[in-house]
Amino acid sequence: MCEVIETTEIDGYAAVRLDGGDGLTAVFAPGAGMVGVSLRDGDDELLGQRHGLASYAREARTMGIPLLHPWANRLDRDEIAVAGNTIALRDGAAGLHRDPNGLAIHGLLAGRPEWSVSEQEGAAFSATFDFGAHPELLASFPFPHELRLDIALEGRILRITSTVTPTGDCPVPLAYGFHPYLTLPGIPREHWVVELPACSHLALDERSIPTGAAQSQPATVTPLGDRAFDDAYVGVADGAVFAVSDPDDGRRIEVTFEQGFAAAQVYAPLSEPVICFEPMTAPTNALVSGESLRLAGPGAPAVAAFSIGVPRN
Repeated sequence: MCEVIETTEIDGYAAVRLDGGDGLTAVFAPGAGMVGVSLRDGDDELLGQRHGLASYAREARTMGIPLLHPWANRLDRDEIAVAGNTIALRDGAAGLHRDPNGLAIHGLLAGRPEWSVSEQEGAAFSATFDFGAHPELLASFPFPHELRLDIALEGRILRITSTVTPTGDCPVPLAYGFHPYLTLPGIPREHWVVELPACSHLALDERSIPTGAAQSQPATVTPLGDRAFDDAYVGVADGAVFAVSDPDDGRRIEVTFEQGFAAAQVYAPLSEPVICFEPMTAPTNALVSGESLRLAGPGAPAVAAFSIGVPRN
């Protein structure tokens, strides 16, 4: 039987702790943008802590499992016509951050504390963010909506289900995603093996923006070795599995794109022992390009879900 929700505090931020009852625990911080702070298998931390929770809340320096909303990764311009409306991004706007090339990156909600949390029995809870209640956010993304996250730890599977519900009379573009930083503790990076599903690999320009070219790619299994990833993919089928493992040790982490996440970014820098399989509702820059961009219409909430599974050795 799963335990009821436990509350805790990390770096001064209230957090929710889930225990799946089979050795796996998870911690999320609603007051720091609903970031996933920890996914622990016994004493082993499976999420990259990087610069820590306080740095994420203050400076949007990503760690754990951050939410990228209302767009994932980068936009190549600040003025965008989409879904009958105009996005106008301005320096100094609430929640706006830029990459080294000056491109708006990772949405607007990093570290935002205005999440409403409801408890449930078992290792599960829900949290909602009323985007339309914040004029400072609507100034950059003029699409009123509510975002709900249902988070559940079921044994050795952490599942995150997101629902976007328009609260105005206009449809809401769906270009958001998540950025889980995964690690195999105690196992050298060069021993990791990466598994990717069949999908299409996107060509990127020097700013990591898709060029429009793509190449079909079969399911692949490859040693990580000394390779770096910062690669974009589309055509990811519901149920597709991305995984990192060490065949000798038996440790394995699986990210299943269960529903509604048809695009992905795979990120594995040489500078640190982490790999990210990023579920995205649309590819990078979709608000500009329109590529694979879906809309949630009034009265028609859009649901997407992914899970992180940790099979026993």
